Amino acid sequence: PTLIFTRIWRLASVNFILGPVYIYNVSHIVYIYHLCTIQRSAERLRDLCCSNRGTFIKVGQHLGALDYLLPEEYTSTLKVLHSRAPQSSMEEIRQVIREDLGKELSDLFIQFEEKAQGAASLAQVHKAVLPDGRTVAVKVQHPKVQHQSSKDIVVMEFLLQVVHWLFPDFAFMWLVEEAKKNMPLELDFLNEGRNAEKIADMLKQFKFLKIPKIHWDFSTKRILTMDYAEGGQVNDREYMRRNGINVNEISRNLGKIYSEMIFVNGFVHCDPHPGNVLVRKCPESNKTEIVLLDHGLYQVLNQDFRLDYCRLWQSLIKGDLKGIERYSRRLGAGDLYPLFACVLTARSWKSVNVGISQTPVTQSEDVEIRTNAALYLPQISELLNRIPRQMLLLLKTNDLLRGIETILQTRASSSSFINMSRCCTRAIARHKRSKTKSRTRRLQISLSERWSLCQIGLYELMVWLRSSTLARWVCYLLNFLPYTN
Repeated sequence: PTLIFTRIWRLASVNFILGPVYIYNVSHIVYIYHLCTIQRSAERLRDLCCSNRGTFIKVGQHLGALDYLLPEEYTSTLKVLHSRAPQSSMEEIRQVIREDLGKELSDLFIQFEEKAQGAASLAQVHKAVLPDGRTVAVKVQHPKVQHQSSKDIVVMEFLLQVVHWLFPDFAFMWLVEEAKKNMPLELDFLNEGRNAEKIADMLKQFKFLKIPKIHWDFSTKRILTMDYAEGGQVNDREYMRRNGINVNEISRNLGKIYSEMIFVNGFVHCDPHPGNVLVRKCPESNKTEIVLLDHGLYQVLNQDFRLDYCRLWQSLIKGDLKGIERYSRRLGAGDLYPLFACVLTARSWKSVNVGISQTPVTQSEDVEIRTNAALYLPQISELLNRIPRQMLLLLKTNDLLRGIETILQTRASSSSFINMSRCCTRAIARHKRSKTKSRTRRLQISLSERWSLCQIGLYELMVWLRSSTLARWVCYLLNFLPYTN
């Protein structure tokens, strides 16, 4: 009881510090943006997450990805929770292994590194060696997380309701709803193992993608043992430079993976923060590889939602305003569809009007987006409570991927739009073929699909030629050719 009271007190004190970050004017909300105050509040929230651990760190990580909603002081401070979460003691790790696998650590592994490779909200990972000599990564759940998580969610829900009553525009109940739904799935490591095998099979055509193999004999609901994967984090540009890894290739391939997941398969890895995405050069082939880790949190998209989402992105890329309005409304945005388009793309409404593939991202536009996010917090909050729950994790995934592109300085690249266009075209064509029994109609759909993919390929070639060194040299040499009338 004392521990529970302590956790409640910590949360309540931080809630009532963060709640009044804005005050009411007669007609609108005026935000108090004193940098020192905001930074201090962000640090208090981070410290709360670290003190209460488990569910709180998971929610803090989610908040750290809301670049379109929270001030930069919050997102940058909370992002450290992805890689600097508190660790369990070695004795606690031994106890979990003893309880779940029924043997002592020394009887299961011939070597087990006591220093964790990394610690996250729900577990930490240790490097070990199996009796047959294979090197593995052993993911062990923090011992008290399972027991404490449901109580933490109830406490969070109650206090957020109180804050919402005091400050009606502080509507973050959707965050608690997501935690309620996803936490039991993330705490089941057998479910994570099944997800890993499922996505590995779905994306087997991508030879550059590696999903560590699961060792089921050494895995339980609280322990997951998998092949050990070497590599540097996807946001480590210095590691990539040292190992001769092309950042544009990494960004392009990551876009291919996620476009395939979202638009074609409707089975989406929703936690692509840098600690879960490793890059490396394969020692045998010397080819660049991406290693995708942590498969506990996946979103399954139903078919209608997925196809509307495909058509919405096609409209956003082309600047088709009628399509943007139509499919945003179908996805639950209602009259807030312009705001929804801006939140989804992290682009200004001006860029959305032109077509996001036609206008490069600029620093001034990023500043404009952040400023508007602060001004439209009540509307954004209403939007997040209105849209389907499937969309919330997709927004989080978009933000994490966009953050990786920003760090790699590849966000202005057109490759992501090209990958998305291909996958949307394929997904819609496949759906149309499944709905008709006419061979002639199927042939028409397939030919139309091929023509659309051919157009996308020609556009990609044009973009490459425009940016390639060879094309620049050809243009330079043409200037020296004799000109005749």
